[in-house]
Amino acid sequence: MDWTVELQLTAQKQIRKLDRQIQARILAYLRERILTAEHPRKLGKALTGDKGELWRYRIGDYRAVCRIEDERRVVLVLTIAHRREVYR
Repeated sequence: MDWTVELQLTAQKQIRKLDRQIQARILAYLRERILTAEHPRKLGKALTGDKGELWRYRIGDYRAVCRIEDERRVVLVLTIAHRREVYR
């Protein structure tokens, strides 16, 4: 069974506000790298502190903060933002 990517409503709204080129780059990354990976934890990095259960993926100057749900084999994208704003 392969992994799937789901965008939370917040992430959907955030991605719609971005430039079309950046949108395409982020969606291509999620589709081509995350969905085809054997395990999504090999690509990203775990966050630290109180957000330790979350993972981040670096897509140029943007970051996708996700929760990996192993039971359902889903990468749930919680937020997508520029690197200077994403962790606030």
